[in-house]
Amino acid sequence: MNRLFKLLLLVAVVAGIALMISYRDRLDVEALEQWVAGYGAMGSVLYMLVYAVGTVLFFPGSVLTLAGGAMFGPVLGTLLNLTGATLGATLAFLVARYLAADWVEARSSGHLGQLKRGVEAEGWRFVAFVRLVPLFPFNALNYALGLTRLNLFTYIWASWLFMLPGAIAYTYLGYAGREAVAGGEGMIQKGLLALALLAVVAFLPRLIGRLREGPKMDPVELLEWLRTENPPLVLDVRTAEEFSGELGHIKGAVNIPVQELKSRLHELNDYVERPIAIVCRTDVRSAKAAIMLAKEGFAKTHVIRDGMTAWNQHGYPVA
Repeated sequence: MNRLFKLLLLVAVVAGIALMISYRDRLDVEALEQWVAGYGAMGSVLYMLVYAVGTVLFFPGSVLTLAGGAMFGPVLGTLLNLTGATLGATLAFLVARYLAADWVEARSSGHLGQLKRGVEAEGWRFVAFVRLVPLFPFNALNYALGLTRLNLFTYIWASWLFMLPGAIAYTYLGYAGREAVAGGEGMIQKGLLALALLAVVAFLPRLIGRLREGPKMDPVELLEWLRTENPPLVLDVRTAEEFSGELGHIKGAVNIPVQELKSRLHELNDYVERPIAIVCRTDVRSAKAAIMLAKEGFAKTHVIRDGMTAWNQHGYPVA
């Protein structure tokens, strides 16, 4: 009976997604607004439910967010958009977990399994990053995260919180667009504010990228750690010339220039769940490498503060 219900649910979701994709270009925002307005006070609740169902069925959230701003204004529109998006994201997450999480868990091996465990280890930081970076498709991401063992409560609050900046910006953009069409007062100021909000949203992924880095570590701490029974892998992301140049390198370090890191990640597969200490000349390239590794699920990276420059200033041995 349980298998039959899962099959029926899967068929219903797939059919709904296919239908939504086929007809999504025919959305009439004015017709939606009239339909919502026809239900009076309940219209806002119905709109929120429409947003949630649209999220589950892969309707572009940006379209509904702009429409919500035009219909309900910047404050109520943001609340309805954000609540509807969070509800829909949670439903998609639960559907994926119910239908396939156990199946995926049983077959998670190799790089896929390492990536999955890395996502789970990062928890809210990973959710925060993908909610703020538009490169990740929102609707597909909801289902994909349901296939991991992320805590449901963490997923919900992190989704709500880190979708908030985008919801504010795009809702206000929809509101400002509606005001411009209607010839409302202060169109220039509202337009500039909308652009400013979008600029803030564009900047936020850098901040979250910093949060996803492991804590910075002083060379003193690294030297002590290297002398223990369970030392980290030292990843030197300088060029080959720098690696063997005047500053030398830490004995046993693996040299993968940051420019080549993405194409050579397979060389680090054994360290997805093990600590990596990243070093460069200072710590600029190390920070960049840490963000790249975090995106790929490496959960325990540490940037060495001031890199080989500080290592040499301390007089520590180099190879």
